[in-house]
Amino acid sequence: MTGGTVAVLGKTGRNFAAGMSGGVAYVYDEDGSFASRCNTAMVSLEPVLSAKDQEATVDKAVWHRGQTDEAQLKKLLEEHNRWTGSKRARELLDHWATARGKFVKVFPNEYKRALGEIHARQTAAAATGKAQGSAKKAVAAAK
Repeated sequence: MTGGTVAVLGKTGRNFAAGMSGGVAYVYDEDGSFASRCNTAMVSLEPVLSAKDQEATVDKAVWHRGQTDEAQLKKLLEEHNRWTGSKRARELLDHWATARGKFVKVFPNEYKRALGEIHARQTAAAATGKAQGSAKKAVAAAK
């Protein structure tokens, strides 16, 4: 995957994430064995935190699509259930507190780095624009 977001609700084959350079995958790891089937050469495996915990501990600069993982994953499951009638998605949603804790976030290292750099550039540009606006106001007031 080079972009986007995916939720995997079943078992994966071996070498999952090989070549994954962008986007995020949320994998339901019911039995805790997913890490042994994942190629972690280019990705990190992270827990899917509650929105509250993510807001408290993770820099917003590296949030995928600017949203919490919990919100994105839950929306994917809700939409999947809505459009397909998936019993698996409905079961996970009905037992969300337990199910969320069994999902693993597969996060490409380069994508995470790029998100941080993009955020830094946007922050710098906003600060520069604000400073320029203040300087223009000061010059106008002095006239």
